[in-house]
Amino acid sequence: MTHPQRDAALPRALWALMMGNFVIGTGIMVVPGTLNDISQSLGVSIPQAGQLITAGAILMGLGAPTFATLVAGWDRRRLLTLSLVWYALLMGICALAPSYTALLPLRVLAVISPAIFTPQAAASIGLMVSSERRGRAITFVFMGWSVASVLGMPLSAWIGGAFGWRWAFGLVSLMAVVSAVWVWRAMPDGIRPAALSRDAWRQTLGSAQLMLALGVTLLSGFGQFILFSYFAPYLQQTLATSATTLSLLFLWFGAFGLAGTLGLTRWVDRMGAPRAVLLTLGLMALSLAIWPLGRQGLWVQALVMVPWALGCFAANSAQQARLVHLSPILAPATVALNTSAIYAGQGLGAALGGLLIAQGHMLNLHSVGLALMLLAMGLSVWAQKRSVGSRS
Repeated sequence: MTHPQRDAALPRALWALMMGNFVIGTGIMVVPGTLNDISQSLGVSIPQAGQLITAGAILMGLGAPTFATLVAGWDRRRLLTLSLVWYALLMGICALAPSYTALLPLRVLAVISPAIFTPQAAASIGLMVSSERRGRAITFVFMGWSVASVLGMPLSAWIGGAFGWRWAFGLVSLMAVVSAVWVWRAMPDGIRPAALSRDAWRQTLGSAQLMLALGVTLLSGFGQFILFSYFAPYLQQTLATSATTLSLLFLWFGAFGLAGTLGLTRWVDRMGAPRAVLLTLGLMALSLAIWPLGRQGLWVQALVMVPWALGCFAANSAQQARLVHLSPILAPATVALNTSAIYAGQGLGAALGGLLIAQGHMLNLHSVGLALMLLAMGLSVWAQKRSVGSRS
């Protein structure tokens, strides 16, 4: 049952949570966007710099369900605000790190905030909107990640190339302060999702439908980030892109990512989340299949990236909606685990991509990613058949 006063506060709260995800997403993608400058300025290899992505993703993957249990009784207005304040503080300290050895643990501490903010923002929506509006509300809030790809990642890449990666990290710190104030002012008091009991975790982990759906998130993230983590060095090697050209390519990618998420926000409740997931995964697989064509020139590369961009961020939103629809009661647990799966996929992808690059296989990253994306599509179809079969 939704509360009228909460529904009345919905527009302000949703915009604040979307902005929070924008800042969180920008902070996550600032490393791939500035990877070349981090490598050069700190005197480490590209695969070693890529460990910043892997280490952060491991913390976020393990932290999301752990924190979901620890913060179960917290008022979400206070929790989400504090997580953004922590993000601002640690990203600012990261910007001052004197060496790679110092930066790595600081980066890991900083990403405690994404492990808390994104899943807890999504879980809060279930208590703020009616069930028929839930899918659209979730995809709207997660549009912040798409906006981060449109503005945050290209801006980080440009700042990293023009002024250095430290200024890009500093910008995220400043935005986190602004976002924390907005969330504090816009979120209503009294939003407390039900505590995650052992029985809730047992039901979640024991549900074949939910576990299969989470497997789709893991495999798709794994497949994407083998190459996505290393866009900057890959494009520099194949097309000799400058910092400005790289930021424009990220802007191009992000614009279509936003378009894909906007389209999904409008249609997800009509077409159904499982079909939306399959469509978005298929778009990404298409780009990975034709990826080598991009080496022919900048504009060809830009066109090859379009299907991937359309599906990239929309897929995560569709998966969140899919899990909430499968079991609204278990949403705090499933959203936390889905966040873990997203970040675990990122960590695995960055680690495997770095290993392949170290062995001289930069140009083969897409083929490994494609194989994993096809596996994710197959698993998604199987999960939906199991879901339909269990209801019949």
